[in-house]
Amino acid sequence: MTDKEEKSPGTLYIAATPIGNLEDITLRCLRVLGDVDLIAAEDTRHTRKLLTHFQISTPLISYYREKEAIRASQLIKRLLDSESIALVSDAGTPGISDPGAVLVGLAHANNIRVVPLSGPSAVTTALSVAGLTNPHFLFLGFAPSKKSQRRTLLTSLIDAPWPLVFYESPRRIEGLLADIMNTMGDRNAFWARELTKSYEELKKGSISSFLEHATATTNRGEFVLVVEPGESVEAEGANLSELLLWYRDNTSLSLKDVSRKLAGDLGLSRSQVYQKALHVYKKKAEPQS
Repeated sequence: MTDKEEKSPGTLYIAATPIGNLEDITLRCLRVLGDVDLIAAEDTRHTRKLLTHFQISTPLISYYREKEAIRASQLIKRLLDSESIALVSDAGTPGISDPGAVLVGLAHANNIRVVPLSGPSAVTTALSVAGLTNPHFLFLGFAPSKKSQRRTLLTSLIDAPWPLVFYESPRRIEGLLADIMNTMGDRNAFWARELTKSYEELKKGSISSFLEHATATTNRGEFVLVVEPGESVEAEGANLSELLLWYRDNTSLSLKDVSRKLAGDLGLSRSQVYQKALHVYKKKAEPQS
């Protein structure tokens, strides 16, 4: 090659790796991991165990959330210099509640070929054994860690007609279940814990039963929680006062949550709705003479 000849960019492979059982890795993924010039891993220590198990000696470089933007720029330079790179997360498919989107976006912007290596994903694995007949679902990844933000999200989803799928950590599962119970009510649900691992746990039940179980035991392993839609009931009322009365008498939503929902539905100021709700709810609390 002469100095004037341009190098062709390398290829970026998005490699799905096992979420638990190492036998779930695909033959194609094993071949690519052994052939590429470099593997970018969310946690190199975790990925090195996988590579050692399959006797793969490809060099590793870290690619984790906190340094994603900086590392993505560095990897793009190497790809433009004709290196081939495989991106892996700790488990499952990169970019699905894991780092990856920044690098993929930059690769597309630089006309670098991006190749997905299909394989394990916790969300599809859980849904395949949830026994749901609804052909649609809404994947939400990890709910916000702050209680106020989590409750705001859940309130906005009360009327969603699809199963809601969340990822959650063992230390936060109790808080998520409690907020679902308080915001959405006691819905039917399914949880998958430690998917494909030795202590895999798959349960169908109610949010209240899961909350009781989570409160009474030490929770270990990552969770996939599937929350089924609530009963579809149309709020009745010709104006704001009547709608507030309907929600007050027919739901378990708090005054604050009702105000937030109606403000969004009707395009009104939340403070305006809240003040009206205070008046309506106060009238119910006053003793009748």
